[in-house]
Amino acid sequence: MNIVLITGGAGFISSYLVDALLKTGRYFVVAVDNFLTGKKEFISTHSNYVFIQCNVNNPLEIRSVMEKFHFDYIFHYAAVVGVSRTIENPKIVLDDIIGLQLIFELAKEMNVKRIFFSSSSEVYGEPVHLPQHEHDTPLNSRLPYAVVKNLGECFCRAYKKEYGLNYTIFRFFNTYGPRQSEDFVIAKFLRAALKGDDIAVYGDGNQSRTFCYIDDNIDFTMKVLEQSLFINDVVNVGDDKLVTIYELAKTVIKLTGSASGITNLPPLKEGDMSRRQPDNTKMKEALQKDLITLDDGISKLLATYLP
Repeated sequence: MNIVLITGGAGFISSYLVDALLKTGRYFVVAVDNFLTGKKEFISTHSNYVFIQCNVNNPLEIRSVMEKFHFDYIFHYAAVVGVSRTIENPKIVLDDIIGLQLIFELAKEMNVKRIFFSSSSEVYGEPVHLPQHEHDTPLNSRLPYAVVKNLGECFCRAYKKEYGLNYTIFRFFNTYGPRQSEDFVIAKFLRAALKGDDIAVYGDGNQSRTFCYIDDNIDFTMKVLEQSLFINDVVNVGDDKLVTIYELAKTVIKLTGSASGITNLPPLKEGDMSRRQPDNTKMKEALQKDLITLDDGISKLLATYLP
């Protein structure tokens, strides 16, 4: 049985990954989290699961975990997340560099087979072309969150070159679903629509995004792990169907049957890129199925809000 460490394991995407790993019966999973954004209710009660409250940026705490278990794989998902949170708290974001150094050094010391790093579409910054390709699109964001994610990718390549530590980099594009924090856009819009409140969009709402339902994210991650795909490579994880934020608000209103209107707030001063769309060729070829549509995904999520 493979032993897997998931940092940030009480978070949104990571807790679904825990469930998927345990469901196979082939993995013993150790999750660590400091509950900055993770939630205790996402902790599993499975017999092949251990949760440890731990700050991966604390050398004594994370070394204690690493020395207690001989991990085959590490999913390093611990990070400060959320555009507003990361812009308002840049120092906390930069503290994650400590965790990167610790995780990679310990993984090297303990002969981990492969480390999976959760990067972000934010590393692309304001795109020079669409769709954004893993190797052809320049990485030009200067926001602290994106810089730290880019640095994490550099750790992956450096430790492979120096020590032979295998890696896979996931660049996540707007994954959504149950368990996601309500300060993210789809959850925020749904909450407003269900209350009958107006949905507020920043600027004119013409910013374009793509949205990936959590099931597709996890199905792909499991294939990458179990079929040994994209070793020492970077891969976009997301849907490629573009929608403007204004169109997203209208879709939420339609699917909820809400009487909510749409209001416009002043544009964000920073962090709200005008366009974002992945080249997800690798993901689609691996999954060999259609991704869940935005309407279907929002309907699935909506079902969890209703009694």
